[in-house]
Amino acid sequence: MKNYKFTINGNKYSVEVGDIDNNMVDVEVNGSAYKVELETQIATPAKVKPVVKVSTAAPKAAAAAPTASVKNAPAAATASGATLKSPLPGVILDVFCKEGDSVKAGQRLFLLEAMKMENNIDAEKDGVVKEVRVHRSDSVMEGDVLVVFE
Repeated sequence: MKNYKFTINGNKYSVEVGDIDNNMVDVEVNGSAYKVELETQIATPAKVKPVVKVSTAAPKAAAAAPTASVKNAPAAATASGATLKSPLPGVILDVFCKEGDSVKAGQRLFLLEAMKMENNIDAEKDGVVKEVRVHRSDSVMEGDVLVVFE
């Protein structure tokens, strides 16, 4: 499912686009479900399931949704330093670091919601945060840079 937020003529809409079956689409607008018929049939892309490694460590606080610890994409070298990229598409629920913070390997930096599951995005190595490129409620795609380290 894909989630979108629209503002049309000052009215806010939360739109969730579901499965496409031939030319019919399940759409939910502000909590109301609709079956939408497309004018022409579109090709549906092959479904890809990302691999999520679930942490066996006990959570510090009880959470409403299940939480997983996600192994991040390898840090990529850039002219300004290493980066931490999003391992899968989703929405940033919380940011636990800011510019100038010293972080340790394994420290939680972001909480990412993907596929109705909360995922901890952890630092892979020690470092200092140079730039945080995402904020709460931002939608990210797999491979988007979340943070740059010195």
